Amino acid sequence: MAMKSSIKLKRTLLGLGILAASGMAHAEDTALNLSLPIESKAAHSFILASNDPASANLPVSVTSASPSTEFEPPLFSADKLHQYLGLTTIALVGLTALTAPDSGCEANCPPPGQQPPRQTNGTHARLGEAAAAMAAAAVTSGLITHWNDFHLEDGFTDPDNLHAMLGGAGALLMMYAVNKSANSSVPTSHAGMAELGGVMMAVAVKLTW
Repeated sequence: MAMKSSIKLKRTLLGLGILAASGMAHAEDTALNLSLPIESKAAHSFILASNDPASANLPVSVTSASPSTEFEPPLFSADKLHQYLGLTTIALVGLTALTAPDSGCEANCPPPGQQPPRQTNGTHARLGEAAAAMAAAAVTSGLITHWNDFHLEDGFTDPDNLHAMLGGAGALLMMYAVNKSANSSVPTSHAGMAELGGVMMAVAVKLTW
């Protein structure tokens, strides 16, 4: 019973951690605020003009500097869609881990053929399928949007390369785990692969946002 509670606690903590990582990545992205340095160009032109002897005797005209305009990225674009799909995948992975059922029989268990059929259409299963589908959509959108950001000559430590490799491998692990669980009528070990895939997806998101 203690081991069963420990496994349940680990899964709960993993789910909460992945959800927290998703929230932190989204908060960091929405907090980003960039501005265009318009004043620096105007000031540079003024300095050059003041050093010109021909302009020394010209009347000085004072013009009010226009206020700087802040750059506001669009709320929806191909890049934003890729980001939203990745963050949604991480959130679904966390919810899937939180809704994982108990491991079932632990001692004096009947043979697998005599055990009751496992539930394959409950909340946990549906969330897992949704997470795998969202991961596939995130990877597909990334290939379409950032296909030219992956360069082997930059090495495997390049953030863009790591993002692509971790995201793709994580999605494949999640889809394999979901498929393995869905095609088995008896309890099967798939949680480890699914959780590893979710963690890899979370790291991939954190590398670029």
